[in-house]
Formats: sequence, structure tokens, C-alpha cells
Amino acid sequence: MNLTVSSRISRYTSSVTIKDHKSDGRPARDTQGGAGDGSSDLLRERVLRASVALIDEQGLAALSMREVARRAGVSHQAPYHYFEDREAILAAVAERGFDGLNEALKQARAQATSATHAIELAATAYIQFACENSAYFRIMFRPELVKVSNHQELDCSADHAFQHVPELVADCIKAGLPEDFGVEPIMTLLWSTVHGFACLLIDGPLAEKIPNVTQERDKAIRDLAHTMRRLIEGAIASARSEK
Repeated sequence: MNLTVSSRISRYTSSVTIKDHKSDGRPARDTQGGAGDGSSDLLRERVLRASVALIDEQGLAALSMREVARRAGVSHQAPYHYFEDREAILAAVAERGFDGLNEALKQARAQATSATHAIELAATAYIQFACENSAYFRIMFRPELVKVSNHQELDCSADHAFQHVPELVADCIKAGLPEDFGVEPIMTLLWSTVHGFACLLIDGPLAEKIPNVTQERDKAIRDLAHTMRRLIEGAIASARSEK
């Protein structure tokens, strides 16, 4: 990999920082029971779980502080001890989603035997995560609901999850994927294909247009991920034959 390509990839990974403080959208004020109190943390978790369940069952429009409090079995003021407003709850949900996605991608890549195998496993893990955690996924990429850059912990979690994309591309280039394809176009192609397929499975018209995909969802996910791997391997093989 030449220095230009290496430097362009490092641009997308060097900004990732280690999370050393977790506020998760909590307002900077005292809470009942104290910020570090165990019962306080449990109550906050109840509020967060109630929020996710509400979104999963009734959609984002149903999310309100009062309804979350009712579902969590707490006073209508209790959520405000942990979340300043509705966006703060959504930010905490999105952060947890990115942490989960990051972990799923890490585990998938750890099982890979090659750069292209890692693409296949990571693509599968990404789409499966989206399908199995749709309440989180529907919020994670919605800037009109939560502006990631306004929430430090969320921003950091999103960066950790995203760093897999340039790293996967870098490994494929090292394995022989032509550098002249361009780092950004490859990253964009891979991410948009996987993310777009996930969105179409969750909310899109695939059930109507391509019913076999939704009827055999797991197989469809595996097939798409394997096709991506084969296309990249084909590009690598073609580049080698031209040398």
C-alpha cells in the first residue's frame, strides 16, 4: 500500500478516541440517590429499557418522557434526573446501538481467515445486527433526531463502529485490491450496500418487490455478503492477472 493510500485511510481511523467518561446524556445536576448510587443506575436502566421497548413497539413518534416514565413504573419527573430531554434519551439509545454494532463487527472480524472473508463476515454481522436491533438501528443514523456531534460519548461510539470500514478496505488493498479504485469510493460502496440492504430489510419494499429475500432473510443476508466477497476477490484476481 503506497503512502498516499495509507495516509488517506489513517484519516478515518486516527480520530477515534478512547471513551474515558460516560455521561450518556445525563444533565449536569444532582440526582436523587446520587450519581454513583447503585439504585440510581438501575432506575436509569429501567428508563432506558422502557424507551427502547416503546420505540420497538410503537415507533419513534410514541416516545415521550411521560410515557417512558409510565412504562418504567416511575414518577413522570424521574426520567429528567437522568436525561435532560427526549433527545438525550435518543442519544443514549443510539450510543448503546453503536457500542453493540462495534462489538458485533469486532467479533465477526476476529473469526476471519482472510481480508475478503472479513468483508463477508462483517457485512453479515452488520445486517444481522440491524435486523435484530431495529429500535436502536432506526435511531443511530438519524441526524434529524440526534445530532451525533452534540453528544461526546455518542460521537465516540459512532467513531469506534465506523473505524471498521476503513480498516476492512485497508486490509483488502493489502491483499491486492487495486488502489486506483480509490479509498473513499470503495468505503462508500461497501458501507452503502450493506447499510442500504439492512434498511430495505427493516423498513423498505423488499417484501413486495423481492419476496424471497424477506421469506428467507438469513439466507439472503449470507448470499449478499458472500457476493460482496466474491466481487472483491474477482477484482483482486483480475489485477493480479494483468501484472
